[in-house]
Amino acid sequence: MNSSGFPGEPYSVLVFGTPIVALLAALVFKLPSIVRLWRDPLRRAVGGLLLLACGIFVFAAPPGIAWTNRVTGVPNFAAPLVYSFLVAFCGASLLLMVAWRGGLAGHSARPARARRAMRWVVVGHAGVIVTLWGLFALADVPVERRRDLDTYYARTPFMRELIVLYLLAHTTSCVLTYRLIRDWIRTAGLDVWLRRGLKALAFGYAANLVFDAAKGTAVAVRWAGGDLDPLSTEVAPVAGCVAAVLIATGYVLPHAGQYLRDRWRVRRAHLRLAPLYGLLRAATGRGVPFSLRATPELRLTRRETFIRDALLQLARHFDGELRRRAYEAAVDLGYGPGRARALAAAVTIRDAIEARALARPPSPQSPQVAQEDPDLLAELLRGIEAVSQILGHPDEIEAVRALASATVESLHVYE
Repeated sequence: MNSSGFPGEPYSVLVFGTPIVALLAALVFKLPSIVRLWRDPLRRAVGGLLLLACGIFVFAAPPGIAWTNRVTGVPNFAAPLVYSFLVAFCGASLLLMVAWRGGLAGHSARPARARRAMRWVVVGHAGVIVTLWGLFALADVPVERRRDLDTYYARTPFMRELIVLYLLAHTTSCVLTYRLIRDWIRTAGLDVWLRRGLKALAFGYAANLVFDAAKGTAVAVRWAGGDLDPLSTEVAPVAGCVAAVLIATGYVLPHAGQYLRDRWRVRRAHLRLAPLYGLLRAATGRGVPFSLRATPELRLTRRETFIRDALLQLARHFDGELRRRAYEAAVDLGYGPGRARALAAAVTIRDAIEARALARPPSPQSPQVAQEDPDLLAELLRGIEAVSQILGHPDEIEAVRALASATVESLHVYE
């Protein structure tokens, strides 16, 4: 069974074990969303597709082939089984792409055409699988071949047709799937992580075409009386391994990328609020209790809620006139409108904290400003992230505050 020159066990473990691990990891990663959104047929289809692809490499590995043949008692029974899995996987992949692109996932205005295409895909691939088993039943393949069955039986009646049929079906499906993915990649407005996932899928199906080319060339050379078996026994398995890893990556990357991007945004927002949170925590003498079980989103929500509550408590000490003067001072110092508003808000909040700490009575302008400018507090609450970031530049805040205070004092002297 293991003719000289064939790869050894370490090679088989690498070539067949790597895609199994990658596919299982992809399935485990997507499993929570599949379970959570079980009614979504496309999510279930992706899970089934990854499981089917994993099954291909389990049964195509030499130990899997030996076990299948031994259990069934039929030499080379694993061949039509693996080929059927392979054709079914290609059909399911094409079916999924047609569904995504054909309107059943919201990408087209012609769902009826997509459904017709899906029926043809199902009928065509089911017909190929049935034919494979019929040809195997007619073929005479008494010698078990675990690694080189395609080239060993390349000229055997019925087995020859079986090999050609599965390679043609596999190639056709991969070409059609690749074209659908390529066209999708060119669509404008795609999410960056979806585009990257589609590119990984495209490379994966292109690698499958390398698998077909290697197998087909080795078989054709056998027909001509030559021997290029390493193309089938060494090159093709490596191409299949690469294809499986890329396909697993392609299905996981959009979800994983969006998940990590969202997590980073939440974490970044949480960190950006840290200066303002620290200032208000010191001013109020309390903070948000830490919890290991809290999700990043919950921690961000709690921090935002604390900051807004603290600002509401300080609202009676806000000096609207100081804020206006601080904004004008910041503009005079050359800051743009956005940064000037943040600097003015920082000056106002610091002044309110000092007023509260010194038990200073509320600014006489506060009630008047609250009536004339009801959006004052709302604007401060909306700009908490910008204010928090500006707190990291105390020199700028002090310069604006000094100029604003000097302006107020000069006006009082003039009056």
